[in-house]
Amino acid sequence: MNSERQRPLRLVFDMKILLKLALSICALNLLTGCEKTADQNKVRQSGFVYCGQGSLSTFNPQLVDSGITVDVLSPQIYNTLLTLDSETLKPVPSLAKSWHVNQAGTEYTFDLRHDIPFQTTSWFTPSRTMNAADVVFSFRRIIDANNPYHYVHGGVYPWFTGLDFQNMLLSVKAVDKYTVKFTLNHPNNSFLENLATPHAVVLSKEYANKLQRNGEKEHLDTHPVGTGPFYLSDYEINDYVRLKRNNHYWDGVAKMQQVVLNISQRGTGSLAKLLSGECDVLNAPIASQLPTIKRHKHIALTSKPAMNVAFLALNTAKNGLDDVRVRKAISYAINRQNILDSVFYGTGSIAYNILPPTSWAYNRDSSQIRFDRNYALALLRAAGFEHGLELTMSVPAAPRRYDPSPRKTAELIQSNLADVGITVTLVPEERLTRNELAARDDIDIYLTGWEGTTTDPDSFLRPLLSCDANKAGLNYSMWCNKDFDFILDLALEVTRPRYRLNLYKQAQNILNQEFPLIPLAHGKQFNAYNDSLSGIQMTPFNLQPFNTVERVKN
Repeated sequence: MNSERQRPLRLVFDMKILLKLALSICALNLLTGCEKTADQNKVRQSGFVYCGQGSLSTFNPQLVDSGITVDVLSPQIYNTLLTLDSETLKPVPSLAKSWHVNQAGTEYTFDLRHDIPFQTTSWFTPSRTMNAADVVFSFRRIIDANNPYHYVHGGVYPWFTGLDFQNMLLSVKAVDKYTVKFTLNHPNNSFLENLATPHAVVLSKEYANKLQRNGEKEHLDTHPVGTGPFYLSDYEINDYVRLKRNNHYWDGVAKMQQVVLNISQRGTGSLAKLLSGECDVLNAPIASQLPTIKRHKHIALTSKPAMNVAFLALNTAKNGLDDVRVRKAISYAINRQNILDSVFYGTGSIAYNILPPTSWAYNRDSSQIRFDRNYALALLRAAGFEHGLELTMSVPAAPRRYDPSPRKTAELIQSNLADVGITVTLVPEERLTRNELAARDDIDIYLTGWEGTTTDPDSFLRPLLSCDANKAGLNYSMWCNKDFDFILDLALEVTRPRYRLNLYKQAQNILNQEFPLIPLAHGKQFNAYNDSLSGIQMTPFNLQPFNTVERVKN
């Protein structure tokens, strides 16, 4: 990738800002004056301990596109205007009690619930309930560069940028105290689902105004205030997060008084913590841990299909990878079944395209996605690489639901490609944002994946592969296809479902001809937890609501 490639300055993370963010979060412990370690026994008397995967850089899900901030913390601390029904996966009321859309499909008017209180914390006591001003502030921060909070912590909103949200949303205005109108530049069939994701949270404008007066605007993201069932009590960096029950929660008070997220990387691994009782819940255990979990009589294990995909992103700006024949050869050289057997232990499925099988637009293409070493060799010869090719591959360290063991997956792919004359050097990935990783000039291939937050195909295709995502530095493949983008845009505007389905099939056909991404596998999601708990819920999007959890036996 050309290191001189231009991208909007506001979409590049400033490392100093990130450091400031981390230090601000660290300061939370001094603010609350809490003990340095969570007392597990005391927690179990009134709550439970949750072991999560990954590190924490912010409490605001607007600022990240994945991780425990989105999956775990957002559903506890915040609410959104809408949510996705757990059965139908369609948008249903939440902070908004109803809505209507104009005939052109460009104006969405939401009627807000009354008397929804914001959380009272040690750093903020609200004087009023939620109203339209809070909704307007929450979304203006994202789309308006002149908003005083837009550039706080970098001005980067990767999930929204991937959907071109800033250009799609023309305005958001308060019609009256409890009515908000969103005006779009063009019709968008996915708009309601996007508002139902854990990224589209409602923040307190009153709290933001106070912080601005005190010169502490960065606290909006490090000392959160929401309307959710739990509020942040204290936090120790790389150790734990303690959530306390919001006794004034508008949708029914949570059954347990507190939850502690154990995010420590010290000592024994997460599975050992679960088996020893240090943790009550282990989110997303990896496939190799499942046999051990199943043998433990006091641990319950549940699973559910997930909206995810593991894939290789090929930097199409690189020599060799700019030839579609080479990209196809790489795909045909990979033995996906071997990856399923060795990495997923039979819990995953082969990915025949980027969309998961649970998507309503899923289009299986087994003719293009198959293991065919001889065809791979023929394609490489035709492309002039019969004497070999040298490439680098970025490999993440942390396991994901879509890839339980990235290093092992990478080594299997490395072996497959060596068998057709392609030498791959593996480059371990540091904990970088998607923007930072895509800006690396020394990487040819990215082993990565994606987890959807809605059932809409647009939430997979646009953030990963659109020309706008490429301009924003979020498209690992550096691939831009105007026909592909035109199909995606048209699919958001047509009103008949069968027309949308046909358009998304066309989009998938383009991908399986061009191969900017090489789909590998879809993973299931698992939850393992102590059988003394009940009310553990799972969604296809791996969201973890805690307000229904209770301890039924000691």
